[in-house]
Amino acid sequence: MDERVREHAAVLVDWSARVEAGDDVVCSVGPDAHELAVAVAEKLGERGANLLATYGSGEITRAYLRAHDGEFDENPAHELALVENADVYLSLGGGRNTSATADVPGEQRRSYNNARSEIRETRLGTRWVSTVHPTRSLAQQANMAYEEYQAFAYDAILRDWEALADEMARLKELLDDGSEVRLVSNDTDLTMQIEGRTAVNSAASVAYDSHNLPSGEVFTAPYATEGEVTFDVPMTLRGESVRNVRLEFADGEVVGYDAEAGEDVIGEILETDEGARRLGELGLGMNRGIDRYTDNILFDEKMGDTVHLALGRAYDACLPDGESGNESAVHVDLITDVSEDSRLEIDGEVVQRNGTFRFEDGFEA
Repeated sequence: MDERVREHAAVLVDWSARVEAGDDVVCSVGPDAHELAVAVAEKLGERGANLLATYGSGEITRAYLRAHDGEFDENPAHELALVENADVYLSLGGGRNTSATADVPGEQRRSYNNARSEIRETRLGTRWVSTVHPTRSLAQQANMAYEEYQAFAYDAILRDWEALADEMARLKELLDDGSEVRLVSNDTDLTMQIEGRTAVNSAASVAYDSHNLPSGEVFTAPYATEGEVTFDVPMTLRGESVRNVRLEFADGEVVGYDAEAGEDVIGEILETDEGARRLGELGLGMNRGIDRYTDNILFDEKMGDTVHLALGRAYDACLPDGESGNESAVHVDLITDVSEDSRLEIDGEVVQRNGTFRFEDGFEA
């Protein structure tokens, strides 16, 4: 086994999920994530945790959704019980086809997601972490040779997370103290309110309210969004290519949209429920180990020189106790490149220009 796979498993179990002896762990394993799953199982055994492995396949999901009549039971008890009794939920992505569910009708997908809202919320209450094993399908999607993609993925995953957490804490402090964020570039002029919100220093560990590996972003839950924004980073959503998405906001909601490609997908997302038309997240990428776009949101949204906004659900970690933020069955990230001709302001003060933060070398006030 490649030693980097064992290192990946160690970071996931020790740093990210903080697994302890006696923890009940559910591990969802993608079709081509077998090798990572073996390494994770070994670590969990050493730790004295209780492992239940499940199989997570896009092709299985496709077959089920296309054959079903669309009247899904609300939060099936057996599935709910699984997550209710889990301390830790690990998702090891690694499918054979990144577009496996592309031909599932949008209405079918929405019905399925909406019927599992309690299951989803319960899973988010565990120490959950999502990661991916570098696979040939992901390498192909990123237009990279397999060995090249492996090196890229491990550069992003096997980082000095404590050092990066210290650096990102500086941006978290700026956001926590701020009231309004303004993002400006050639095709974007957007303002968002953040007063009363708490930013998350997403350092790839549940100890930081961070649930992705790799991570390397600072995010918060904006509201009262006004203006327009263009997302120029290509990506695949629900199995379809999406490019140059433009959203227009008024009174906090999307009031207009278009896209060079994938406009129907954006429309489908916006029609999911009322909360899908509002933002649930503003995130700023700070993982400099990610140096190119790969058409994989887990990596691309963490890349330095990017800002991403998510339509839909806001994360509780960003909200005051007792306050519920934007609620939705979806959380869909869209990314804009801010490496050139852009600035990010907090309460009128420029804190990032052309992708460089004011506490980094090369910042131009």
